[in-house]
Amino acid sequence: MQRRPEPEKPQPPARRAPGAPALACWLVLSAATGSARADAPLWELGAGAAALHVPHYRGSEQAHRWLLPVPYLVLRGKVFRADREGTRAVLLDTPRGHLDLSFDASPPLKSADNRARQGMADLATTVELGPKFNLMLARGDGWKLDLRLPLRAAFALDGGARRLGWTFAPLLHLDQRWQGWDLGLSAGPLAAGRCFLPTSTTWPRPMPRPREWPSRPAAVPGGWGVSASTARRLGPWWLAGHLRHDDLGGAAFRASPLVTQQRQFTLGLALGRVLWVSSQQVPERP
Repeated sequence: MQRRPEPEKPQPPARRAPGAPALACWLVLSAATGSARADAPLWELGAGAAALHVPHYRGSEQAHRWLLPVPYLVLRGKVFRADREGTRAVLLDTPRGHLDLSFDASPPLKSADNRARQGMADLATTVELGPKFNLMLARGDGWKLDLRLPLRAAFALDGGARRLGWTFAPLLHLDQRWQGWDLGLSAGPLAAGRCFLPTSTTWPRPMPRPREWPSRPAAVPGGWGVSASTARRLGPWWLAGHLRHDDLGGAAFRASPLVTQQRQFTLGLALGRVLWVSSQQVPERP
């Protein structure tokens, strides 16, 4: 008698949980603009430590907890920049907006460390690369409001660069300087291409899907998130904090058995010291 084949294990939902490398880099860069100056060093270099609480993946009730040494790098070049907006290459820069080539990443995950993924394949490191357009909507004394439109291709680094699809996460971002502190608030949804999300053929039972969706949608919703950040430069010292809340209500993969928690928090704190500063001065970008 032939054995009935076992149903396939469900594949992971979109892995858009912030990774340790990406979040740690953001934390150390976010303190780069502690006060407004007409001119600033071309580069600054230092070191510090970051404490991170990062969900295993979007929808996981478990999280990584790390205390990591991190480098501090600020670069204010015309094309290559590393500052509180991230590490990127500036392709177009105008008074009302700029176009960047931006980057993001998520760490690997051993499925044995996650209760919902027991017996499944490990998750590889994922990287995302693509253009990000930033449009300034309004500006005042010590504050500005931007619309940020990052569109990135996603790849899994599992012995090569396997394409997963793409992500699109538009954000409204408010920057405010208050009594020496840099404050930021962002909010927006997440959409992903179908290759970055599970399909019904990989589930033990068909995945529920609204009737109005096509059987293989080109883009599906992935929930939404809000984040708050703060940073300050105190002489050679810098400190930064970041808190993000993600809600998977309305996400296409909400019915997945791997989604064990609809609401998640990501937290990061960093402290360090600037050790070397360039003698060359450049105009600081507002």
